[in-house]
Amino acid sequence: MNKQIPDFNEVFGQILPVAEQMQQQMQSQFQQALGAFGQFSQLPALQSIAPIQNATMGAIQPFMNSVMGACQATLGQIPVHSLGQIQTEYAAELSALFASAFAHLPNTEGKPTLPVSLDAWIQGDKRFAAPDWHDHGVYEFTAAMYSLNARFTKRVVDLVPDDSPEKRKVEYAVEQLVDALSPANFFVTNPEAQKKLLETKGESLTQAIQNLMTDMQKGRISQTDESAFEVGVNVATTPGHVVYECEYFQLLQYKPTTEKVGKQPMLFVPPCINKYYILDLQPDNSLVNYVVSQGHTLFLVSWKNPTDAEGHFCWDGYVEEGVIKAIEVTKAISKQPKLNVLGFCVGGTLLATALSTLVNRGDDSVNSVTFLTTLLDFTDTGALGVFVDEEQVKAREESLGKGGVMLGKDLSSAFSSLRPNDLIWNYVVNNYLKGEKPPVFDLLYWNSDSTNLAGPMFAWYLRNAYLENKVCQPGKAVVCGTPVDLGLIDVPVYILATREDHIVPWTSAFQTSHLVSGDVRFLLGASGHIAGVINPASKNKRNYWVCEGEIPDTPEQWFKKAKEVPGSWWSDWAQWLEPMKGGEVKAPAKPGNAKYKPIEPAPGRYVKQRVV
Repeated sequence: MNKQIPDFNEVFGQILPVAEQMQQQMQSQFQQALGAFGQFSQLPALQSIAPIQNATMGAIQPFMNSVMGACQATLGQIPVHSLGQIQTEYAAELSALFASAFAHLPNTEGKPTLPVSLDAWIQGDKRFAAPDWHDHGVYEFTAAMYSLNARFTKRVVDLVPDDSPEKRKVEYAVEQLVDALSPANFFVTNPEAQKKLLETKGESLTQAIQNLMTDMQKGRISQTDESAFEVGVNVATTPGHVVYECEYFQLLQYKPTTEKVGKQPMLFVPPCINKYYILDLQPDNSLVNYVVSQGHTLFLVSWKNPTDAEGHFCWDGYVEEGVIKAIEVTKAISKQPKLNVLGFCVGGTLLATALSTLVNRGDDSVNSVTFLTTLLDFTDTGALGVFVDEEQVKAREESLGKGGVMLGKDLSSAFSSLRPNDLIWNYVVNNYLKGEKPPVFDLLYWNSDSTNLAGPMFAWYLRNAYLENKVCQPGKAVVCGTPVDLGLIDVPVYILATREDHIVPWTSAFQTSHLVSGDVRFLLGASGHIAGVINPASKNKRNYWVCEGEIPDTPEQWFKKAKEVPGSWWSDWAQWLEPMKGGEVKAPAKPGNAKYKPIEPAPGRYVKQRVV
């Protein structure tokens, strides 16, 4: 016989005194923390919520002093009358919320009325979508109060002038605080977690503790069931061989699946900030597998995951010993004077500076180039701009510029903090409050398989690209002893940006169209930085935008002229690549050649090296 589940208002009432004591202690800390913000600290929305030490802050501590300084300086610019208007509006909404919350109490005539839903305040928020939050009681009221406070807190930030250079940092800091304070993140105010505890007779708590202990050993929050995947077994499985290796990278050559292949080979240059197999997850969503099936002899750079032993790697090294060497070996094995190249994200930035260096040397090895979600003009760096200013770049140069590594787990935490609800708190709630096992998801497995960054390379990238934007200015940046001039890239160029990309804004990626000299085809894909790129043609999902003819001067003008096309950009790119093959030849029977013999099967050793 099933026991009746206790009333959760009753359960909450039993632990309310403890919660109130915690609330008072946290409230005191909160007031101290906000004291430096002056007028901002007087906002009722902030006075009524308690703080929490956001776990992401520790992972990105080098940036936080700058962020908090920006808050102090910028929030003081908000006019008093604007704050007054928001306070008035807040008071009105707060009054309406209370009227709805207590409408079921007896009125002046002594007659109770039916409960009034507080959905108006929490509608559309997936954190409060479960029926347990809609109890016409304390949980719904707590969620509604939080939502009201969160919304008005963000409205205060909206008052900061758009031309303020510090506004993005303030938005970041407030987002961390507001998202961390959600009642969904605490067991005492999360009815779903409490209900599961009772229904499982405590088993969910046992599993939650196990999840927490496991993640404490890892030093990061698990986003997926990592035991379900193994590199080379069920991810990164496209057949091929390592045909060259050095301290920077291994070069993979993939086995052809067609009788004939393009005369001119293709070389992929992935980012060194993550591992390459985002391009080769499963056979049905693998860009690597797709390119091979289209009749290309494909080579790919698999970067070494640097440790302290490789902490001396610099940008010039990644270009000279990495990209340029990969081009040289690809040409030697294929016996072709030219090749087609692709750069993804930071790999595209490395590739662009390498191409400029080659042209400066009189080398015209490249037949065409494809840039996937790549920044070359760093005027608008999107969400990552919050981590870059002179003070913080200097700090990185002092600590890492002469050697050492930027730890992968710190980079991963920083990226996750850009979308805290989706990439942090969602897993905190599921793993540590509900005791759920993380889902099986190949993309999240890849996301958790982070890489370190060599300090000198990272420091150069921060200053010359993100901070001073030298890469797109002819002659301002110097790579391998030669001035960088992207205008020297005078070959056909295919550029993909994605509309919801928060790391490489599509309007910034668009600027590459006017930095290079070759004929350009610019496409705008749907979705974000990763999902927009990994959009298999076979599934025919999403859509993209394209504008035929001459490319307009601005992204806004381009988008007005562009037409929307259903399906994947892969098909459009494959069609564009076809004439770049330079004719067809018989597919190679064996990988490598007499000089560059196969070393081991793909995916090789380098990609399997995990950070400690």
